[in-house]
Amino acid sequence: MRRRSLLGAAAAALTLTVTAGLALTGCGSPRMAALHANCTTKGLGWKVTVLKKKPHAAQRQARLSVVNKGTDPCVFSGFPAFAVHLGKGPQSDARGHGRALPIDLRRGGKVTAGLRYRDCPEGSLLNEPVAVTNDTAVVSAPHDKAGGRAVVARDEKGKRLRMNICADTIWMDPPREAAE
Repeated sequence: MRRRSLLGAAAAALTLTVTAGLALTGCGSPRMAALHANCTTKGLGWKVTVLKKKPHAAQRQARLSVVNKGTDPCVFSGFPAFAVHLGKGPQSDARGHGRALPIDLRRGGKVTAGLRYRDCPEGSLLNEPVAVTNDTAVVSAPHDKAGGRAVVARDEKGKRLRMNICADTIWMDPPREAAE
């Protein structure tokens, strides 16, 4: 009789430990990310929003938003590729700033990353050593070798907006899972 009660107590303790571990881990954590494949550019929806310019600021803020449109969860692990080209001429590439943790992105889940770049003053595009002006950026998922996707830059109201970048580097914050 005593053996059954010890066995029952051990089973209850194990069940409690596993349940608590799953509650702490959660489905969106880096620990669960190992169970899913990496996100691909093709399975993601992309959006570039250029935020309203602050007065007298040399830096312009933008936001890259990514939504998992695939049928399965995937892992968004690292910084996405982001570049703005001026035809076959100069280009400005994003460089990650900070530490990007893997994000287990469920279907319909959203990730955002802040972007900062040096904004060209009005009328000074010809005087700048590096001047990239375009309303389209090329983006791709982290570690995806399949190629990029062209995405139109828009303002906060959804209107198409030309980015005037006077630097060869765009700084990108680590991607973060967006709250719903």
